[in-house]
Amino acid sequence: MRQLPDPLEELHRFPLMQALFGRRARRFGLGMSLPSGPLTFSSQREPHPLSELEKALLIAAGTGVSGWNFGVPFGPANPAEHGPFTQRFTGRTVPTAAGIGTPVLFHTDDEGTWLTDTRDVTPSRLRELEDVETDTDRILAVCREHTVRVGEERLDLPAAPGHMMEPNFWMANAEGTTLFMPVGDVTEQMLGIMSIFLANGYVIRDDLAKRPAGDLSPFVRSGLLDEAKVFPLSVLELSTYEASTMELAFMGHNIVLTLQAMGLGGLFFNGVNRWSVLGAAAGDGVRGLGFRFVADERWTVPNPVGLEGHFEGLCPPFHADMRDAVETFVERKFGPGGTYDPETPGPWQDGPGVKGSVSPWTEEFVDCLSEVAGYVHDTYGKFPATVPSMALTGYVQAHHLDTEFYDTHHGPGAYLETHATHMSRWHAPAAAEGDLPSPQKMRRRM
Repeated sequence: MRQLPDPLEELHRFPLMQALFGRRARRFGLGMSLPSGPLTFSSQREPHPLSELEKALLIAAGTGVSGWNFGVPFGPANPAEHGPFTQRFTGRTVPTAAGIGTPVLFHTDDEGTWLTDTRDVTPSRLRELEDVETDTDRILAVCREHTVRVGEERLDLPAAPGHMMEPNFWMANAEGTTLFMPVGDVTEQMLGIMSIFLANGYVIRDDLAKRPAGDLSPFVRSGLLDEAKVFPLSVLELSTYEASTMELAFMGHNIVLTLQAMGLGGLFFNGVNRWSVLGAAAGDGVRGLGFRFVADERWTVPNPVGLEGHFEGLCPPFHADMRDAVETFVERKFGPGGTYDPETPGPWQDGPGVKGSVSPWTEEFVDCLSEVAGYVHDTYGKFPATVPSMALTGYVQAHHLDTEFYDTHHGPGAYLETHATHMSRWHAPAAAEGDLPSPQKMRRRM
């Protein structure tokens, strides 16, 4: 049996409660300089980028495939069937509303910019991590297989007003750091959550315009919708965006907890302009991630709709109209090879029987979903109407901690044992003897 390197063994044994209560925003990394004030300090060491293994482990923590999720098993509208609400049965390391599962993970460092997209990976079994020694390599390999380079250099994010909040100038996206950027597709999330409401008979009402969100009277007459069950569009959109941003925060927090276990510095923060990161300032020479944007004179800021060829929203301009976008959404769910195709695997002993119990949506239901989605886009010029089509609400930066800064300015307990011994455990061949903390200093810090 393969012998795991000592750092990996320790990582997998690290106590959850220590990670939770040992979590701090440790901003000062190797090679950094805090220019003034009572904590003025300049690192005496060069920046030290994360290794490929370190990055792979953090990516796996944020978006790794954990096995199958169990879906939403029941809906009273079709009591004899399995619930038809899940969009993806791929289980990952973070929860996702109704198994819609839209988030991806970008990261950038001195070597370039990458996108990891594990949304549609087919798990090999119900629980991917059953044996640390045999399963870790496979989990990391899945992340590597689904990571593509989207930029040849570090993200061009200026430390300047308009792109970054001033307190972050000295450390954010600095040389030697890795910046993780979770992004969610709010268009697909919106269609998924909207379809759940419509499947349960709710009439979506545009409470801003004080009218139904489209011509829904035919669907009320047919009995598909219940005029006594009304739900406001603004609340539906807010709920959708909240669900998206919670998932992104879970991704970030998973990475941050793993930083503690590995002994890496870093923090979860949001003092960076998301539009600059996504690419809204490309016309001013700041390309960002290269997302496509749509502008409208009614909006204060342009709307990000996706990264062409990699992460495209279910809306124009990637689709001719919202009917086309809805049909793509439905195909992912019920088409050949889709979520509820009985020929595709899932988390149950009788997969074909469970999936075969689900009735595909009727043409009338698809018409209804398309009517509401089309109304939103046609009325407001974007989908959803009141929130961005792509969500990016926070970042995680990871770097090698300069413990000398904390020894100089903070008392015992400023960092964990994993931080004190990180370089000796993870980088022993490359680390200079004088760079490593002594066992005596390590014990004092704890």
